[in-house]
Amino acid sequence: MKELHTILQEITELTTNIETNYPALYRSLEENPITIPASSQPDVDKVVMQDYLESLKQLLKHHLETRKNK
Repeated sequence: MKELHTILQEITELTTNIETNYPALYRSLEENPITIPASSQPDVDKVVMQDYLESLKQLLKHHLETRKNK
């Protein structure tokens, strides 16, 4: 499995790509880059972040596929 810093770098690059090239999709994300965690000790590990990265990739893929069909 990838190192956590590599996963975080990919997440940053992907969200920047989405924000820059697909602003409508970026606005629809239910997150804010400066969101403060609800718990004082959020459990964030490589598995959670890898899952998040994969979900972002799938979201972008779905967005591109639906735009292509229109």
